[in-house]
Amino acid sequence: MADKNEKHKTAMAKQKAKVDKSIAAATTERGIVLLLTGDGKGKSSSAFGMVMRSLGYGYKVGVIQFIKGEQMSGEELFIRNHHPEVYFYQMGTGFTWNTQDREADMAAAQRTWEHAEKLLADETYHLVVLDEITYMIGYKYLDAERVIKAINERPAEQSVVITGRGGGSAIRELADTVSEVHDVKHAFKAGIKARKGIDL
Repeated sequence: MADKNEKHKTAMAKQKAKVDKSIAAATTERGIVLLLTGDGKGKSSSAFGMVMRSLGYGYKVGVIQFIKGEQMSGEELFIRNHHPEVYFYQMGTGFTWNTQDREADMAAAQRTWEHAEKLLADETYHLVVLDEITYMIGYKYLDAERVIKAINERPAEQSVVITGRGGGSAIRELADTVSEVHDVKHAFKAGIKARKGIDL
């Protein structure tokens, strides 16, 4: 037992030295752009985890949701009931495959983007979430260059979380951190209905 404990202590000491070295090397302090992408479930959920984290530190947060909004989501209900100080705007059209109206969807996307641009120009916002915006870029409802320009020119201390599949290589290059969520298995494919609090 003593030998195992000593080996564990040595391994953890090496791990700590490695972590400490990485922390010491990170000397730049500024806001980041984080892209949460991939075909799996949990991208928006992860983004809202960061919303809660920022609110816990007392930071100002803004959330812009593209696509969603035909029915109130659980995250919207929670924020409106418990954190009304959060700037929360939804496009409000629902999924594009439901509307089947490209012109109306493009107009809604443009209106929604105008709200996002205001947040991206406001230095009082510590965190801005652009939920599902990659679809708007992929469908060409929004001009990718305009989106990238606004994100690049945001206040230095502001962080941005982008969620959704696709969106093009320029978004990946723009991001400081890119995380992919992979779909290994999904209950819906087995005929199990979406469940409030889990999927909605």
